[in-house]
Amino acid sequence: MQDSVDMVTGLRTAPEQFIEREIKEFVRTDPGNLLPPDKTIPIWDEPLVGFAAGDDPVFDEFKSVASPGHLAPREALAASYGKNLQEIPEALSVICWILPVMEETRKSNYNQTTSPSRPWSHTRWYGEKFNEKLRIHMVELLRDVGYLAAAPFLEPCYKVSRNEKGLYSNWSERHLAYAAGLGTFSLSDGLITERGIAHRCGSVVTSLELPPTPRTAANRYANCLAYAGVKCRACINRCPAGAITKDGHDKEKCRLYLRDLGYSHELLKGGYNDETSVFGCGLCQTKVPCEFRNPVGALKKKTKKDI
Repeated sequence: MQDSVDMVTGLRTAPEQFIEREIKEFVRTDPGNLLPPDKTIPIWDEPLVGFAAGDDPVFDEFKSVASPGHLAPREALAASYGKNLQEIPEALSVICWILPVMEETRKSNYNQTTSPSRPWSHTRWYGEKFNEKLRIHMVELLRDVGYLAAAPFLEPCYKVSRNEKGLYSNWSERHLAYAAGLGTFSLSDGLITERGIAHRCGSVVTSLELPPTPRTAANRYANCLAYAGVKCRACINRCPAGAITKDGHDKEKCRLYLRDLGYSHELLKGGYNDETSVFGCGLCQTKVPCEFRNPVGALKKKTKKDI
């Protein structure tokens, strides 16, 4: 970790650059970002980083589009510290990042039709363990120099509930990444960023004031070919559970498929994940046009080039 004087100077003079650099450096150098069992290649590629203002009106929208109890940044920070809303500073920011899956891991999933490859499975489990480590690192860094900071995903205030549509949480890091201008949603419910849909998200709320990253997309689905007038059925065709249709993603059908797969899959019985049977599927995130890029943006560039 850097000298505290250097950190304070960096956070005061160019906070957004300092935070982005710190996240990228941690992902690049921390030994937790190595894929088991050989630990010779990284789990995650270089991250994307964005920021949202704590009082952005979009957080009010999340109470209807994400979940009724979705926490606003002020609510999340207050709950994490056991404080009243009035005790939290006026200016807040949400730091968000995207951890893209490495190309080799993505390609290992191409020939899978019912379950994920071993590298993808390890990425889902060990990669999220690293993501937790990154959240804790950023919280500690900010607290060490005097700012309030919390990773709500790791706090007791984080809750997962269920309704007729399936499971939902009160701190959706995909929605937060959207708020921070890092991407838009897809037919499969994932977030399509400039580095694609094969990734994990992370976030920290802090009293450090950061300039918000502009949301430049025309709407919440702007990066998805299916919503851009292109007849794309790639994620529909890739889903072994039949949980994705032209009408969207059935979260409950997806969950039940993964549950049953975890109970029955022979590879899992043989220690497929080494430590856990929670492995994710990821088929709808690989071998699809939005896997590693924004396909709508790529299509627009191609069209301009042809004109």
